[in-house]
Amino acid sequence: MTSVEYIEQPTVRTEYVDARGLVPVGRRPSLHDYIADLWRRRSFIVADSRAKSATSNKDYLLGNLWLVGRPLLDGLTYFVIFGLIFGARDGVENFVGFLLIGIFLFGYTSRCLTGGLGSIASGKNLIRTFAFPRAVVPLASTLREMLSTFPVIVTMIVLILVIPPHARLSIWWLLFPAVFLLQTLFNIGVGLYAARFGALVPDAKVAISFISRLWMYGSGVMFSIEQISDGHPLVMAISQLNPLYCVLELSRDLLLYEKPGDATLWVVLTAWAVVTPVMGFIFFWHGEEHYGRE
Repeated sequence: MTSVEYIEQPTVRTEYVDARGLVPVGRRPSLHDYIADLWRRRSFIVADSRAKSATSNKDYLLGNLWLVGRPLLDGLTYFVIFGLIFGARDGVENFVGFLLIGIFLFGYTSRCLTGGLGSIASGKNLIRTFAFPRAVVPLASTLREMLSTFPVIVTMIVLILVIPPHARLSIWWLLFPAVFLLQTLFNIGVGLYAARFGALVPDAKVAISFISRLWMYGSGVMFSIEQISDGHPLVMAISQLNPLYCVLELSRDLLLYEKPGDATLWVVLTAWAVVTPVMGFIFFWHGEEHYGRE
């Protein structure tokens, strides 16, 4: 008699997964989700900025003293060339303070521009390894420059107070942090724009020194634009649309000349400080899918 062996068949269970919240890897999220995810990374942005700010000059013998040393050497060079040789100091009240404010504050934006331009390339390994909003990288770069600029600003203030003709403390000094804040907001936008351009157009690194130098001359860092143009209305109108010209002129009025600054410059700088980071963020977000790829 033949026995029949019965094999129990495994039970097949079908599980249904709600995939509505899933997106393909590398797909650009909505702007709302992107901002929310970026906000969750705020602690990393701050920690990364602090760490890199403290070690940015570790390979040099003088270390972070070069944060102050570089603009001082630049100031001495420009004073000799423009102040003594070309006579740009003639007719400019407190030319030493005028020059120091120009060099120190313009250097802040210039470093944010350069740092943003190379931020994606320098963070490529991190971008390829982890999933996070790519805006973390240029934002951390700009925050790092802001932290590095604090001792530079302190040095600038000490110098304009102790070097003749001495600047005098006034009530208008209390408005200078507002100028610095507006400049920082503008720098955030500049860094975001530069980050996308640097990632998509590698040749931008070649052109940036030329652009920065042209911007420096057009902002009146080493000389008074009003003086060399004899106050030409068209030249002055164009200059007042330049956000860095606004930063420098307002800072000089507040710190050197005991004035609140031209209302037009305040309005223009505020507009740049609002529009630039917003538009720069959206511009950077549109390229989210392409960062870190060959």
